[in-house]
Amino acid sequence: MNKIILASQSPRRKQLLEWAEVPFEIVVADTDEHFPPGLNPEQIAIYIARNKALAVQQKINDETILAADTIVVLNDNIIGKPVHREEAITILLALSGEKHKVITGVVIRNGEKEVSFADTTEVEFYDLSIEQIEFYVDKYKPYDKAGAYAIQEWIGVIGIRSVNGDFYNVMGLPVSRVVRELEAFR
Repeated sequence: MNKIILASQSPRRKQLLEWAEVPFEIVVADTDEHFPPGLNPEQIAIYIARNKALAVQQKINDETILAADTIVVLNDNIIGKPVHREEAITILLALSGEKHKVITGVVIRNGEKEVSFADTTEVEFYDLSIEQIEFYVDKYKPYDKAGAYAIQEWIGVIGIRSVNGDFYNVMGLPVSRVVRELEAFR
């Protein structure tokens, strides 16, 4: 596989591509993560991913760019990244004992050629105690994570009841589908 450009600073996306042995270089550009009204969650994730790809494309010519954006949806509400401790605790209390969706929008671009898709995974938490939530937030500081958690960290290990869909999508990239799309993209 040819080297791609990963338009993301996410250590989890970097790790997943390394595990899949996809050669890549990281190039990022500042992008606005706002979106127009009227989009459904899948469209929102793709819209933000596309903006990331287009911003990097202005710096890079003739290379394949991979961009992604992951959102968490609970009862039709998009849950972003928490700004502070109290918000992280509030988010995790809302997710406790509930099912939610993790949606990653993916855009692969080279010049005008583009492939985009969204992958959805349903995640259900056991009921979490306030002590468990506070311990997790204080120790792991999940402020850079949509939904205020990482499935591969302590809270995922002890708190997840079920995962329906691609586990790695919850980490930030449906890597097996991405690899197949990259192979077909040439």
